[in-house]
Amino acid sequence: MRSDLRRLSAVSLVTALTLGAAVGPAFAEDAPAASPVGIGRALTNDAQRGTFKVTAWTDAPQATVTSVSAKVRQGDTVLAEIPALEENTASRGTFALPEASTLKLTEDGGSIPSLGRYAIDVTATDSLGNTVTRADAGTLDFTLKPRLGNFSIGNPSWSDRNLHPKGSLFGVQPGSGDEVPLPGRTVSYGRYGEDAPLGSAATDETGAFAGEPVPVDRPTAQVEATFSENSAQVHGTTSYGAYTSGQEKRLTVTASADKTRAESGETVTVSGRVTDPTADGAPMADVPLLARLGDGLPKTVHTDAEGRFSVQLVAAPGRTSWGDWSGWSVQSENYTFLSFHASGPLALPADTRTSVLGYKLATDARLSVYGELRSPYQGWTSTSSQQTVVLEQSPDGQTGWKQISSVSFYNHNEGRTPFVAAAWNKGGWFRIRHVANDHLGASVSKPFYVVRTESRVAGLKASPDPVRKGSAITVTGTLQHHTSGAWRGLGSQPVSVWYKKWGTSTWKQVASGKTTSTGAISLKTTASADGWYQIRYYGDGTHFQTFSGQDWVDVR
Repeated sequence: MRSDLRRLSAVSLVTALTLGAAVGPAFAEDAPAASPVGIGRALTNDAQRGTFKVTAWTDAPQATVTSVSAKVRQGDTVLAEIPALEENTASRGTFALPEASTLKLTEDGGSIPSLGRYAIDVTATDSLGNTVTRADAGTLDFTLKPRLGNFSIGNPSWSDRNLHPKGSLFGVQPGSGDEVPLPGRTVSYGRYGEDAPLGSAATDETGAFAGEPVPVDRPTAQVEATFSENSAQVHGTTSYGAYTSGQEKRLTVTASADKTRAESGETVTVSGRVTDPTADGAPMADVPLLARLGDGLPKTVHTDAEGRFSVQLVAAPGRTSWGDWSGWSVQSENYTFLSFHASGPLALPADTRTSVLGYKLATDARLSVYGELRSPYQGWTSTSSQQTVVLEQSPDGQTGWKQISSVSFYNHNEGRTPFVAAAWNKGGWFRIRHVANDHLGASVSKPFYVVRTESRVAGLKASPDPVRKGSAITVTGTLQHHTSGAWRGLGSQPVSVWYKKWGTSTWKQVASGKTTSTGAISLKTTASADGWYQIRYYGDGTHFQTFSGQDWVDVR
């Protein structure tokens, strides 16, 4: 870095003090100006430690750096002189040793007597003749660069469940690039991504090392060997990775399940045997295996002395990602030395929920129940399938449920399907039950209670009989409902009289009116031909409808 300050010469300073004048800036001719040429740090090339690079520049207008030279020395002794460093054409201002000037050990025909670290002095000159020398511009790291080679860990198998780490450690010489063994060093090795080392081994005179066998529980492993040193001879860190190819022993497994379908919470028992086909089907004892239903959580069990196993698995709620028909499976534990697999069909129906959305008990005793079948989970089946719900009745809403009707339909893929179930019934406790199948599990709605009061027409009479054509006929009776344990009159209710002519099958209304306050009925019509008369009550919001019997009238 240049300075604009000018130094005072010794003579001018004495003169100024003698004359008592104030000390001020000196004139430019009192000291030479600083050189505009600059030199940066000299850095060893780690890929080839027999060379280095340095930056040089000039601040003189219209000038360029024309030459850069260097010396490598140990104390006051110059070991090598490089008269001209080459400028990097891709990175202007950066200079390095020409390939022909790469520094080497004397044993390799170079001028450096031994490995170590040496001072670098650099001199740079620009096109205007400005020059500068920077002593100790950098330190040449003229040491061996460590390199691990041929590191391997073997391929563990069922018969030899160990890693066998081995390899070689070399040092790359600066300049020549020759590799020399590094004896008496300790190489460490461990799994990728784990801090705890598996072990270490010392190199022999040839640089080779071999560690103790490392027991493992799986045939696949990724191990990295590392070495690091910072001495006068060796400087750097090196690593080498190795992995196993995984040698698995293939076994035979036969198994079966005690069910072909299991709903949520049901227990399924899977039993079987594991044998060695390479040993005449000999049983494999104490072999760990994973058993699961669908893609549910696995359960680990071990075979006994005869290679047999039995495991109980609980069907999990909800659907599985493998679809409605998920099956059961048993297999070897992941990444173990053994390989086997068996599976079989097992329907694992998705959970369902059956809900009653509404119901109606009509006056004609027609019970209609409006419901919905759905899954409490998102989606449930990849395709629609036929479903059946049954309408059940109980005397007390808790026990003794009996089916009174059923209805079948196809469920919707989106997970909600409406349905209507119906039956002729006088009322009571009811519920809807979904019948399980291989796709959707069973579910039951909440019970509900619905009832109407029964009614009847007592004492039907059409008179007179016989009667002349065109004369009046009076139809009488009493409308009753069953309440408080007895039949009582039902007053102020609309009723009507219906007539069916002899020889026909068609009824038609011929009179209408209301009952008295006691339920009495008296309605008149005109006789036209022989036929039957009937009183009808169509019910209200709380009563069933009722039709009386039929009374014959002879018309003459």
